[in-house]
Amino acid sequence: MLHIRRQELALIAITVLWGATFLIVHEAVRYSGPLFFVGVRFLTAGLIAVLVFRRALSGLNRRELIAGSAIGVSVFLGYGLQTIGLQSVSSSTSAFLTALYVPIVPLLQWAVFRRAPRLAALAGIGLAFAGLVLLAGPGATGLTLNTGEVLTLISAVAIAAEILLIGHYAGRVHLGRVTVVQLLVAGALSLAAMPVAGESVPSFSWVWLTAAVGLGAASYVIQLVMNWAQNSVSPTRAAVIYAGEPVWGGVFGRLAGDRLPPLAFVGAALIVAGVIVSELRPRDRPAPQSEPAIREESTV
Repeated sequence: MLHIRRQELALIAITVLWGATFLIVHEAVRYSGPLFFVGVRFLTAGLIAVLVFRRALSGLNRRELIAGSAIGVSVFLGYGLQTIGLQSVSSSTSAFLTALYVPIVPLLQWAVFRRAPRLAALAGIGLAFAGLVLLAGPGATGLTLNTGEVLTLISAVAIAAEILLIGHYAGRVHLGRVTVVQLLVAGALSLAAMPVAGESVPSFSWVWLTAAVGLGAASYVIQLVMNWAQNSVSPTRAAVIYAGEPVWGGVFGRLAGDRLPPLAFVGAALIVAGVIVSELRPRDRPAPQSEPAIREESTV
């Protein structure tokens, strides 16, 4: 029986928000280096999180510091490489390639944690992946990949690792403190990596400043909701829900002037079908104990 909970609806909502970011970032990196932009974005998000969870930070422990740092590294790699890639690929192509983390999540989970995904989840992933292929279109990225496309594919692996790490530390750490650490670590690593990448501080522009601060606030909301919702949503199911990201990326791209071919709408329908199929399970079936998620405490 189909049963969609509020946590899953929340993940769907942030997926819409997530889909809108590709176009914004693609425009912003015309005025700023990618690592500087990612650094300002996540430091802004981290400072917002510090203000919200300031009362809880005194209780930060070693486990939460390790968890937040590990997730933060994956966020840095995922968003940093994705943003670098956006300098040489379109926002739509970036969304499609990034969304390949959908089939990567259960494969990593199987390889690292030896947790085989449910049959319904596999079926949903198959539908979602088929939809992504149709959305990208045959030969959309050519037979060879340029540097930006390769970096974007690597970022998809990092994002898949982020989802798995959130699930791995679930129920063992405080939601707010881990969110603060992961955002600050991601932002700090991005700025620290600038000299290595040969990147300098850009000239002031309201474009990158507004985009970075605005997406910083959005990133805070996205990371907080991910940590909260994956209390009861498994990494595999969450990944399928996130598969709607390129659909919304395509919608916002169309509003900006991009034209999607008819086949792309078929792909969008398959992704939605994948989300629904992945949710098919008995209402009274207890949640699997092998896939816990991060515990929330009322200490805000």
